[in-house]
Amino acid sequence: MSILTVLCYILFVLAAIVLIVVVLLQEGRGGGFGEALGVHGRETFGPGSKGINTFTGWTAGVFLASALVIHYMNKTPQTAIDSIPTAPSVLPTDAGAGAPADGASAPAPVDSTTPPSNQ
Repeated sequence: MSILTVLCYILFVLAAIVLIVVVLLQEGRGGGFGEALGVHGRETFGPGSKGINTFTGWTAGVFLASALVIHYMNKTPQTAIDSIPTAPSVLPTDAGAGAPADGASAPAPVDSTTPPSNQ
């Protein structure tokens, strides 16, 4: 794995952790994790704060971009030609090497497993 891939994985994990925390800090319909921080949490992460929404958008963008870069870097190149199964190649044998050029049949090969007859 290259150094760039490792850095992308680190960025991906950090963006994921920050994104989880930021989403939990946002106030929903029934309050949010920002309510647990008291008055300071409501002032910073309250419903009127635009900054947390912008930060969440940027963090989500970094998360998505790093995921796409990791996917692109780990993708194996495959073309349409690579996916076509190929038949095993058949090489010509020496069976036709001794055949006469005029098209006459060649003599039958001698079977070496049977001994010659003594007549």
